[in-house]
Amino acid sequence: VQLQASGGGLVQAGGSLRLSCAASGRIFESYHMGWFRQAPGKDREFVAVISGSGRDTYYADSVKGRFTITRDNPRSTAYLQMNSLKPEDTAVYYCSARAVRSVFMVFSSRPGDYGSWGQGTQVTVSS
Repeated sequence: VQLQASGGGLVQAGGSLRLSCAASGRIFESYHMGWFRQAPGKDREFVAVISGSGRDTYYADSVKGRFTITRDNPRSTAYLQMNSLKPEDTAVYYCSARAVRSVFMVFSSRPGDYGSWGQGTQVTVSS
């Protein structure tokens, strides 16, 4: 599956942004969709993941209660709504897809478990 992320930008602390990730090439519902981020000099960090149906989600503690991951399967698009942004949220944000191999497959926060990646979109939060 090919992924295209968009929606990043510059925002003041306390503001909001919505990232989008458009997918093409495969059956969208057969993928868990994840968002990761990477700040300069740091490892890629898990942010959130959503199941193929959109019913289940899982968040990193650092964004829980502020970020919301959703998906629109007919449009083959995943979203990350980011509210109450903080300067420490500044990073390049990447969307990713992990093929569902089994109905029992659990969520993963490891970048290596995701086979497809978008190109990244910069989010900068000023204080």
